[in-house]
Amino acid sequence: MTLPCCTIDGEYFQPFKLEGEDAERWISSAGPGLKRIEFLVPQANRPQAMGEIEADLAALDGVTSARVNLTGRRVVVIYQDGVITPQALVDRLGFLGYMARPFDPRETGLTSDDREGSRLLRALAVSGFAAGNVMLLSVSVWSGAEGATRDLFHWLSALIALPAVVYAGRPFFYSAVNALRLGRLNMDVPISLGVTLAALMSLFETINGAHHAYFDAAVTLLFFLLAGRYLDHLMRARARSAIAQLVSLSAEGASVIEPDGSRRYVPAREIKAGMTVAVAAGDRLPADGTVRDGVSDLDRSLLTGESAPETVKPGSAVHAGELNLTAPITVEVTAAGNDTFLSELVRLMSAAEQGQSRYIRIADRLARFYSPAVHTLAAATLAGWLLLGNGWHASLMAAVAVLIITCPCALGLAVPAVQVVASGRLFRTGVMIKDGAALEKLSLVDTVIFDKTGTLTKGEPVLVSPLMVSTGTLALAAGLAQSSKHPLSRALVREVAARGLAPSAVSEIAEHPGLGLSGLHQGEKLRLGSRAWCGMEEGGQDQGLLEFVFRRGANTPVVFQFEDRLRPAAADTVRDLKALGLDVHLLSGDREAAVRRVADAVGIETAVWRASPQAKLAYVDALAKAGRKVLMVGDGINDAPALAAGYTSMAPATASDIGRTAAETVWMGEQVSGVARAIAMGRRSQKIAKENFALAVGYNVLAVPLAMAGLVSPLIAAIAMSTSSIIVIANALRAGLKAKGEPAAAQQGDAGPVAAGSLKDAA
Repeated sequence: MTLPCCTIDGEYFQPFKLEGEDAERWISSAGPGLKRIEFLVPQANRPQAMGEIEADLAALDGVTSARVNLTGRRVVVIYQDGVITPQALVDRLGFLGYMARPFDPRETGLTSDDREGSRLLRALAVSGFAAGNVMLLSVSVWSGAEGATRDLFHWLSALIALPAVVYAGRPFFYSAVNALRLGRLNMDVPISLGVTLAALMSLFETINGAHHAYFDAAVTLLFFLLAGRYLDHLMRARARSAIAQLVSLSAEGASVIEPDGSRRYVPAREIKAGMTVAVAAGDRLPADGTVRDGVSDLDRSLLTGESAPETVKPGSAVHAGELNLTAPITVEVTAAGNDTFLSELVRLMSAAEQGQSRYIRIADRLARFYSPAVHTLAAATLAGWLLLGNGWHASLMAAVAVLIITCPCALGLAVPAVQVVASGRLFRTGVMIKDGAALEKLSLVDTVIFDKTGTLTKGEPVLVSPLMVSTGTLALAAGLAQSSKHPLSRALVREVAARGLAPSAVSEIAEHPGLGLSGLHQGEKLRLGSRAWCGMEEGGQDQGLLEFVFRRGANTPVVFQFEDRLRPAAADTVRDLKALGLDVHLLSGDREAAVRRVADAVGIETAVWRASPQAKLAYVDALAKAGRKVLMVGDGINDAPALAAGYTSMAPATASDIGRTAAETVWMGEQVSGVARAIAMGRRSQKIAKENFALAVGYNVLAVPLAMAGLVSPLIAAIAMSTSSIIVIANALRAGLKAKGEPAAAQQGDAGPVAAGSLKDAA
């Protein structure tokens, strides 16, 4: 297949060749036998591109799915390994008229966007200069210039306008030519036809010495069209700011330490797992890895959301994008390029932008019919005016106005723009939307079900009693506990470390399943575990606390009581959810006393305890069958079936891998307020999306009849078309502003701790 040259962006986006190792670094796994590759496609910036590219690529043998991100101008393709090659995908996109190259995150919002913006700005400047000068000459004609003077002004206007139309109209003309070459129509075809007809008709009038010419209309039309497209470009760049902020954390490269000890600078894209890199103080990490040498403080706000630095030492896990603050370290790379945690975050944000809600699917279908419909309407207008006895001049002007005024841009941008802005706002406050359709689902939720441990609570028991135990007893108990992985054992060890103590030396430690631990200290027997294991009778009423009993020889046993503390703002979040009119439930596999204790603390009236995974699933299914739209919020493997069964689902970033994979939305940080924040944003974004949809449809319904009736000139049509897109995008940007009356918990921009690698597999 011969690739077409790209005459719009030829100096930058040449047909790309993907071969050998160069191809492999752009490809990632998407499941058994499946591969994923992401392309940067600068010309995929109009609504028709979405349906055209997705439908064409999906029809290729071996392609599982193709998704277009209009805002980022990217195409993500999932394909079967060995059935089709990435080069075949590039070639097919080139045949469709879209110059594609593998997406490098460092280009987002930078090189490609600057070049396009500069090109549009130059075209805008030329058309503006021409429009101003031609308008001055036209004023002289309108003021009464006659004969040779009038003809001279017309020819001067032609000398200024025609070159300006050729230069400034290139973004529209080349797009239209590519579409026609493939036997297709896009929105730039009627625009190009309208501008060309206006210019040629003016030239015809000038040659024949007619009283009026319309060069001013042609160049002013281009000026307003380009102004609208340039503003559209700027607003899209603003909507992409969330991903751009992530990408700005990427290191450009690093100093790689060779086996012989020598060092060489390697660009980040060439760093591979197994390499050892040196990271100086003040530099960002280029890849994920493990510290081999050195101790330093890192700014890990990307992971934790906390401004306080964290100390790392040999053996500590570190991630791409983190900033080394105080001392040089060497890091052994475990994941690089598309496999890093930072890349996972970028993909999650990209997935949120690509999700297609009901309104996006409707707008996409309507946009596909735009070009055939507008050409039919223009032809009908021309024929109708001629049949009614109007001259060909007036008839042609009315048809040109119809070609120009109809615009699917506003319709195509109505929902995606809102989706991108809303997802970006949520991301900046610690909520990751994995699927853009989740925003629509969140707006329709009427019931929220929380799991308890790890969701409403931190899932990390804290010692609450006795607080005044002797340091010797505490150190001995920790000496036993440090060899166990039991959550209460780890909590006891953490308490000892927090008090600045060291666990005592204990020998002959043995773990007895279902009972506890035993050991010796200076010949004295030690036990740690249940009451029965330590020779105590069962206690009285269950207070909902966790217990660990320690006994030293024949001494009186010490009962350690632990509490799984609530996440910050848990009670505020429940109150906000109720204020939004939602029914809130607590569903847990824990015992009754522990569940009631948490439910009472946060203000949940409906609580279910001792619920198995099957019981949780049945509970969610029963509510769904009753017509409820359930948001399931959980974190554990036992919550995965219920998360999948819910109308939509959320999980904390600290959840199990299976829990995060099952959830459609992930919140980062300790605070559970992300739940209320996501629902509030979902409702607000859908309200704005409906407004945009109504504006876009209403504009076309009103504008087309006016143009067909001859009440709108081509110049006014151009202004109206550009204004409609600007209004829709400006309205979408409201989703990024703080809402008046937004729930208190939802306003908190917590983006607290995220476990290392906790978003892996979430995409």
